[in-house]
This record gives sequence, C-alpha cells and structure tokens, in this order.
Amino acid sequence: MEIVNDILKFSLIDVIDVILVALLLYYVYKLVKGTVAINIFIGIVIIYIIWKITQALQMQLLSNILGGFISVGMFALIVVFQQEIRKFLLMIGSTNFASKRKFFSQLKFLKMEESATTDVDAIISACNKMSASKTGALIVLERNNNLDFLANTGDEMNIKVTQPIIESIFFKNSPLHDGAIIIQDNIVKATRVILPVNNEKNIPQRFGLRHRAAVGVTERTDAIAIAVSEETGQISCFRDGEFLPFTDTTELADILKKDLV
Repeated sequence: MEIVNDILKFSLIDVIDVILVALLLYYVYKLVKGTVAINIFIGIVIIYIIWKITQALQMQLLSNILGGFISVGMFALIVVFQQEIRKFLLMIGSTNFASKRKFFSQLKFLKMEESATTDVDAIISACNKMSASKTGALIVLERNNNLDFLANTGDEMNIKVTQPIIESIFFKNSPLHDGAIIIQDNIVKATRVILPVNNEKNIPQRFGLRHRAAVGVTERTDAIAIAVSEETGQISCFRDGEFLPFTDTTELADILKKDLV
C-alpha cells in the first residue's frame, strides 16, 4: 500500500525529473552508440534497474550487494568511460553560445551585423572537380560549436571561400593539402588541421583516415564534414558522427544550405 500511495503522490516536479533523466540517458546512449562502450552502458542500466526492483521488494541482501557494487563501481566507470566522458566534456566546452545565428536571426528588432553565408555551391563544385581527379580532401564546416581548439592545430588562414581556392589548397603538390580545412562564415579559417580520429566506430574498410577523422569531429561537435576519397573519388558527408545520405551533390548542396542557415 505504501508503494501505491507513493505513486499517487507523483507531482509535477517528479514528472520533470523523469523527463530530464530520460533526456540524459538518451544523450548518453547517443554518445556511446556504435562504440564498444554501448554494451557496458546497457549492462549498467540493467544492473541499476534490478537494484531498484530489489529495493522496492525489500530484498535486503541482494539490494545491499548491488548497491555496494554500484557505489564502488562509479570510480571504475570513470576509467571505463574515459574517452566518452572526455567527448562529452569537450562537446560542452567547445559550444559557442554567442554564435546561435538561428536564434538571433529571428530577432528582427536587433540591429546585428549578419555574418556571410557560406558559399555551399563553390564548395560542392570544388568537391566535384576533386572527385573527378581523385584528389583527397577533408572540409569541416563550422556551425554553432566553436572550433578554435581544432584550428589551433593547423595554419591560421583568413581566405574567402571560392572554388579555385579550395582546389588549390588540396592540390597534391600544395604544402597545405595535408590535413583538413575549417570553414566559418564563408572564410577558410585554418588549413592543415589535425582532427581527432575515431577508432571505435565500425565504418567500411574502403574508407581511410579522412573518413575516420570526419566521424571523429562530427561526433564531438555539431560541425559538418565533407570527405573526398583519394582512392575512389567518392564524396561523403558526415553529421553527428554518421554518414549523411544523399543521392547526388545537388541534393547535398540543398541539405548543407539548410543546415548552415
């Protein structure tokens, strides 16, 4: 009866609490999805649910054992999920709250200087040319998350985005072709950028380091990455650590224009 009475006392604060926990679990799941850590995460959730059930049923012995395991296990989790925790903190720390362009663009009464729109057509045209010549390329398009912590690993630039500029950067004999470029508001912000490489997520073997780097940077930030394969000339796009499906580059251009508004 006491359990039934507790359920009937469910307040609005309790509903909000449950929703927030559900959101937290969803984003944690999204963070570890596709990695070896997902099985550990599911195992922990199952043990926690069993622990709560044993508490509700007043199974003291089993409840104490599982409770002791969970309390001590928190330190072990920090070691087990070291990479995932680092990704989460890096994602939060790299967020640039002052650059929420979509939000401020709705406030018409604010006289704000609008940033230049990224020339998606120039980028796609350059990718098509590099694809035809099988020139490897890795282009990172900055959105809301500030990528200065990555740009600092390369050479600082301040060049307007044009098709010839992008092609010349990734030209095989160019000293700037190695690594990625970061584009912010139609400006090439940095070249020869070193990106974090994802070694956990399973991607087809035909894809190399460029594609793993594209997965890595889009997992940690909200950036979009475009990779051109040096072996096949195939153009791939990544968002949220996943391949972005598109039928042709015209459709890809339309998707990017919507995402970069």
